[in-house]
Amino acid sequence: MLIGESFVGEGVNAAHVNTVLGHRDGPAGTAWATALATPSAGHVPFVAVLRPSLPVKPLTLFVTKAAPADDGHGLLIWGPAQAGIAAGVADAVAAGSIPEAHASTHVLIAAVWVNPAADDADAVYRNNREATRTALANGAADLPPLHAVLAARDEPSNPFYTPAKEST
Repeated sequence: MLIGESFVGEGVNAAHVNTVLGHRDGPAGTAWATALATPSAGHVPFVAVLRPSLPVKPLTLFVTKAAPADDGHGLLIWGPAQAGIAAGVADAVAAGSIPEAHASTHVLIAAVWVNPAADDADAVYRNNREATRTALANGAADLPPLHAVLAARDEPSNPFYTPAKEST
């Protein structure tokens, strides 16, 4: 099982994607099928498509991290974010991050954040495409390296919070 993460872009149109890639007959396949069969209020996983009736391979389950806040937010999830996820998966196969042989034997879960305040469909698409491609490449390469994690442990930060420096 390969797990990846990537955050691409800035502001409300940024993309944060987490990926889990694994064999259909293993834990990833069980999680994929379970998530598809057990939606919850506001979180309805769906199969990502490049076009109607053309799902990307490996079959990719798009799981929202935020329930659609309104119709506009929902359209950004089901439109440009879905297109970006599907294209990013195809990019990862084309680049070799996902071997072509795994396209029919593996499944992918993509947990996707689309900010309810997002306002640029093309930026949402571009950022999700790049975040997906990068998350899958990171998973394939087992990134980040542990030394980078340990080096950052005393100064964590993310786009939503950076702790104040402790005074000595």
